[in-house]
Amino acid sequence: MRHHGGVKIAVVQTASSYDKAANRELVTRVVADAARERPDLVVLPEAIMSDFALEGGSVAEAAEALDGEFVATLRKSAVEHGVAIVAGMFERSCDQHRPYNTLLAVGADGSLLGAYRKIHLYDAFGYKESDQLTSGDVAPVVVSVGGMSFGLMTCYDLRFPELSRALVDAGAEGLVVPAAWVRGPLKEHHWTTLLTARAVENTCYVVAAAQNGKKYCGLSQVIDPQGVTIASAGEADGQAFAELSGDRLADVRHRNPSLKNRRYTVTPR
Repeated sequence: MRHHGGVKIAVVQTASSYDKAANRELVTRVVADAARERPDLVVLPEAIMSDFALEGGSVAEAAEALDGEFVATLRKSAVEHGVAIVAGMFERSCDQHRPYNTLLAVGADGSLLGAYRKIHLYDAFGYKESDQLTSGDVAPVVVSVGGMSFGLMTCYDLRFPELSRALVDAGAEGLVVPAAWVRGPLKEHHWTTLLTARAVENTCYVVAAAQNGKKYCGLSQVIDPQGVTIASAGEADGQAFAELSGDRLADVRHRNPSLKNRRYTVTPR
């Protein structure tokens, strides 16, 4: 494994609304705030472009193409502040009634680094995300920021360790997990436990930026390859900063070579 310097991460915790213009202003403001600490990467929550519709509703009217106003806002903020950004949006698909739930990664130069369309839709706990959204292709999406590789996954994806393992097999040294993790009995426990498990079993960093407020649990955090939480945001609006070390990653994987010792591979269904 190569050794490299650190990558500074900012995770932003906030809640979106159904007002897309207000959400664009929110994104512009929180990225500018985070950029004061000079991070390499700013991670925003899932669905920061527009909140999820209520059960029985639709997000189709909110969806945009990748050349729409929301992505233009991300590109402008990235270039203005010299930071890469990962953020969640609803992207138009071939089904006009069921867009994609997409994570977009934009480079510090405004270029599109990658787009991940959520594959595990949240048909659980009495909710059916597949009524509103189309699942993306089953393929890992890994992007590079500051010399470190990051795999993209969203919210409910966290419950499927196969995806995180496929991302690590594709070269990911960190998992970026924007989310809108719904509050509920034991849900916060599941969130923190699964984030830690994904870090430990893959000996990688996990960077989780979650929506908060009345609907969602918050608890955004960054976890290192030994399962240690090195930054967290609690429940309120705010930001958390962490330095990810390539040397730390290499040391953990040397002492705990579980990725090399495994006997199974992951194949898509």
